[in-house]
Amino acid sequence: MSATNAMKLPPSLDGAGAGEVAASLRAAMQAGKRLTVDASGVEQVTLAGLQVMVAAAKNPELFAIENPSELFVGAFRECGLDWNVIYVAAPPLAPAEPATMAEQPAEEPASDQAQNGAATMAKRIMTIDDSKTMRDMLMLTLANAGFEVFQAVDGQDGVDALRQQAVDLIITDINMPKMDGYQVIKELRSRPEHKTTPILVLTTESEGAKRTAARDLGATGWLVKPFDPERLIETVNKVCP
Repeated sequence: MSATNAMKLPPSLDGAGAGEVAASLRAAMQAGKRLTVDASGVEQVTLAGLQVMVAAAKNPELFAIENPSELFVGAFRECGLDWNVIYVAAPPLAPAEPATMAEQPAEEPASDQAQNGAATMAKRIMTIDDSKTMRDMLMLTLANAGFEVFQAVDGQDGVDALRQQAVDLIITDINMPKMDGYQVIKELRSRPEHKTTPILVLTTESEGAKRTAARDLGATGWLVKPFDPERLIETVNKVCP
């Protein structure tokens, strides 16, 4: 990364604001830059905003934050999250220096066998969530970890897509329109091709009875939003080695 993009966070870091941050982060990544945000004016942070910040903060080489307000930090504290632990400040960017041809030896192209091996190793994951912000953050987290990601916008869309798409793992929300997560699990477990496919639930719900209901229907695991990207990847690798 040789330069930065900058933005000031809005007073209310809600779904719309979180989506703007996610879009800006993607744009900065595509441009080979780091995104720096000014959080001095933040007065409210919703779950969507928390999730974007948690996911982005795990990539300090891509994301930096300046002047977090007390209310911004307090929003994490209320969810049992310590911002000082989550956020690791990135070192200052070094000025870009053009390299000569001699400084950039050409790499030998990978063999067809190696390329094919890498392609077959990528696990395929379907995420089912009616929140675009959540889908974007899952895409960012999982794709950065080397997974191939497919998305569905609600339960019905997910079970329909999974008739056509073979995947190694499914991550589903619970509270969704058209078909909730419990119905998704029940429907998928009734299909021979998904009898043993790992299904992770990712939801704001934390009640033991709801976890038990999902497990009884065939859920493999349960994670609560906002998710910790590192823990998510660790869990994915555990249930889908």
